[in-house]
Amino acid sequence: MIQLKLEFFPSILLFVLPFLFLFIKTYSTYVSKKNSSVSSQNSKLPRVYPLVGSSFTIAANHERFNQWATELLQNSPNGNILLHRPLGHSQLLITNPSNVQHILKTQFYKYPKGDFFRDTLFDFLGDGIFNADDDNWKFQRQMSSHEFSTKSLRKFVETVVEDELSNRLLPLLSEAANKNTIFDLQDILQRFAFDNICKIAFGFDPECLSTSFPQPVSEFADAFEDATRLSSARFNSIFPPIYKLKRALNIGSEKRLREAISTVKDYATNLVRKKKQSSLKTEDLLSKFLSSGQSDERFVTDIVISFIVAGRDTTSAALTWFFWLISNNSHVEEEILKEIREKPEALDYDEVKHVVYIHASLCETMRLYPPVPIDSKFASTDDVLPDGTVVKKGMGVSYIPYAMGRTESIWGKDWPEFRPERWLEKEEDSEKWKFVGKDPYTYPVFQAGPRVCLGKEMAFLQMQRMVAGIMRQYRVVTAEKGFDPFFTSYLSSKMKGGFPVRVERRK
Repeated sequence: MIQLKLEFFPSILLFVLPFLFLFIKTYSTYVSKKNSSVSSQNSKLPRVYPLVGSSFTIAANHERFNQWATELLQNSPNGNILLHRPLGHSQLLITNPSNVQHILKTQFYKYPKGDFFRDTLFDFLGDGIFNADDDNWKFQRQMSSHEFSTKSLRKFVETVVEDELSNRLLPLLSEAANKNTIFDLQDILQRFAFDNICKIAFGFDPECLSTSFPQPVSEFADAFEDATRLSSARFNSIFPPIYKLKRALNIGSEKRLREAISTVKDYATNLVRKKKQSSLKTEDLLSKFLSSGQSDERFVTDIVISFIVAGRDTTSAALTWFFWLISNNSHVEEEILKEIREKPEALDYDEVKHVVYIHASLCETMRLYPPVPIDSKFASTDDVLPDGTVVKKGMGVSYIPYAMGRTESIWGKDWPEFRPERWLEKEEDSEKWKFVGKDPYTYPVFQAGPRVCLGKEMAFLQMQRMVAGIMRQYRVVTAEKGFDPFFTSYLSSKMKGGFPVRVERRK
């Protein structure tokens, strides 16, 4: 009976929505005055309507939200803008490093993930570390921290990454060079990173990356992609009750999301069960959680999914944009090759830590194209930011690394340039480069404060080893002349439509 009536659902929405505009003029005038307290000189702020706020404009810009928000923030005199969400909720976007430090460190406990963030992503991430607060978050972080010791990092570089690089990725690139194959580098990098995170964190090799083309279709990878895309799309819903109603009725995008999440959770649950049944004792992260007394299979499954999000999507996103930038900046490519040729072919843990120009190039890549371009917290109490901006209890506060990397007051007038040298300086009495890091609140690509990314060093080691291994032997060439990729993001950033390339052997 219900299914017979579902066809009328869109018609009901079309009938109801026009009534939301009854008091547009008076309400818009009121809110425009309210906006002026945040940015009186910003004339590009979107119009605000009753009940739905600025959700029509936000939804219209959902694929280019970071670019759109950056344009607004670049025109804001204090680096803040206030967006009005549905049902009276508001979201403050910030780029001032002192404000970022305030919410990530100084007043950390006033700015948790919050119920709205948790509820929106709960179906997918459950109680995993990226969706957790308080004691649950502390427990997962404490347990996970053991995985990033020097011993574990050395093992990761010299066994896991080296094996995946030498026995899978490089043979694949050799075949591509021989046959002049055009392939999607973004997909290959995601497969590489997925195999690595599963091997080091779960003691399991999914063999997602094969050594020849075509790559096998992965039902899990497709479902994971849909789950991240559709879950994050909920944040830009014009009217949140709509997605909740669609979820209850199991229709449209929410039906596909439920199917995708089911596939992902079945995969992760089977992985957990195999680990429980295995008689082989290993020292991976999953074994540590299971041996800690955690018997809740659902909770451990949530942990697995969160670590796949962290390990698969972030490093692959950074490397995708890195290789595109390198293909358009030959002088940077030459500097990297000069550094690589001074090192042994098989870089061990100690050597890979000291490829400083590659390190700087990766940092510069993530300044312009951060893997996680926006992160949000929710105020648990009234507060005042260092620049005097008033924050009310329940307000969302989001810092945007994508916009911060494009802020002249932070990076100077040459911020649009891809210039690794901004991260380097010459050593005394030497022509060798020395890496110089930035304030983590100026460059919060890996978050900062108590929630700073535990896997930061592991991510850099993996990327540096990959870049050295690939670029020593191959040149990555963009397959389409004048290729202009589009930066979009779900829970992490993507190059929309993938990155079509071919590879050439270096002489």
